[in-house]
Amino acid sequence: MAIKNKADEGPAPADRGRAPGTPPVAEAPALRGTGTMRAAATWFLDQHTLLGHNSVRLLSRDFQGFLEQTIPQVEQLAGGRPKDDVPAQAALAGAGEARRRLLEPEAADLKGEVARATRLARSTVALCDHYDALTGAVTCLVCDRLIKHGEASVAYDRFSSPDRADRSGRVHTRCTGTLRRR
Repeated sequence: MAIKNKADEGPAPADRGRAPGTPPVAEAPALRGTGTMRAAATWFLDQHTLLGHNSVRLLSRDFQGFLEQTIPQVEQLAGGRPKDDVPAQAALAGAGEARRRLLEPEAADLKGEVARATRLARSTVALCDHYDALTGAVTCLVCDRLIKHGEASVAYDRFSSPDRADRSGRVHTRCTGTLRRR
């Protein structure tokens, strides 16, 4: 996708979210486009009407290209962590699943291609989440943009928004007006 997003400016500051004994975020490979691809994948997964075969095929190719770029970077980040590091092991499992999904051939019919694109979109969202967890990046639960160090944000124990299930995390202060408390 050609859309650029200020949230795609790279990893979080080196002192945020890093577990003891792990390399600083500054050593992490820069992964560009996570906000844009997460948004595209989430949008695709939220569709209630069937898209055209060409649109689905193009989105599948976007997800494939992003996963091909992201898998090695997530594996590199996770590989530098201790063997008992749960986020690293989860990230490696997600990267392995994404690799398997990349091997699936393009489907000839629309139903099959939608199913394949759905799996690729799920892997795209999962690897964005794993990358954020491994680098200590914090993403706003409402707008899916990076919450930069020092930027005004609030913790939410639980909220529901029109396009997301109940989740916990942080939200930009400017995004709090779009939340529905439960």
